[in-house]
Amino acid sequence: MKFYNDQKGYGFIAPDDGSKDVFVHATALERAGLRGLAEGQKVEFDTQQDRRTGKIAVGTIAMV
Repeated sequence: MKFYNDQKGYGFIAPDDGSKDVFVHATALERAGLRGLAEGQKVEFDTQQDRRTGKIAVGTIAMV
């Protein structure tokens, strides 16, 4: 986990493979039953295309 702002409800994950950071919204955490994430925390995630923006974002997420 690169960054997550609980108050704003979003953050970014820096993938281990060095690819572009991935946006994560609070709704993905809620679906996974998570309340928040800490900087540096390891997570597993799948991506999907955001229907509204067309950008790639986290679809499912789990702590490692």
